[in-house]
Amino acid sequence: MRIALLSDIHGNPIALDAVIRDIQAQGGVDMYWILGDMAAIGYDPVGVLQRLTELPDVHFVRGNTERYVVKGDRPGPTFEEAQADLVILQQLVDINNSFSWTQGVVTVTEWFEWMASLPIERRMELPDGTRLLGVHASPGRDGGRGMRPDVSDAELQSLLAGRDFDLLCVGHTHWPMDFTVEDMRIVNLGSVSNPLPPDLRASYVILEAGKQGYQIQHCLVDYNHQAVIAAVKQSHHPAGKYIISHMLGQRQPPWAQK
Repeated sequence: MRIALLSDIHGNPIALDAVIRDIQAQGGVDMYWILGDMAAIGYDPVGVLQRLTELPDVHFVRGNTERYVVKGDRPGPTFEEAQADLVILQQLVDINNSFSWTQGVVTVTEWFEWMASLPIERRMELPDGTRLLGVHASPGRDGGRGMRPDVSDAELQSLLAGRDFDLLCVGHTHWPMDFTVEDMRIVNLGSVSNPLPPDLRASYVILEAGKQGYQIQHCLVDYNHQAVIAAVKQSHHPAGKYIISHMLGQRQPPWAQK
């Protein structure tokens, strides 16, 4: 059994197409798991959703940006924070405009109800008995800090409390990781789009499982960032500058900022 696990595609069909071609070049897979953040903060949310739902034996979970689109929730900054700082106020306006834009697109194209029905997790028992859990950020959560390099032992204990899995696959932080806590293995897929430097390639995982065990393969794929920039500009996306800054490698990981 071979499963391709993807996350954080963010409305970028150019990156997604490059990943799908790479999967096919490696012999294909039996199943796809898509772990959230598929459409928002990208120039072509509908194109991505159409491509994903046409994949064979594909399963989905929601990410925090799906929740922002369908429920109207928003990440920070808060309105109170924005009132005291004009720079933060502009960030707040840009964030709201971005998710409102995506909400309008998926509503007009009749993807809203599909997005609203997404589950928060996906589970499977692998042939060797390993209990696999797929979520966007952490067990029971589609947002928050997630699994990232600066996660503390105390945070891990809180995030993994009541564990009922052996292998956890997540996205959310756009940072590939693979580590073990006690006897729990945690794999962060990285992101298909909106990469963080220094490596701007699309990142995903292939899980190969059999009765004797399983193997995890992290895959990195080049794609045409300049073509994405051109498409973003043509779309007049309200968060265009933010998206382009990712394509140019200008968004430092939060844990690398001083």
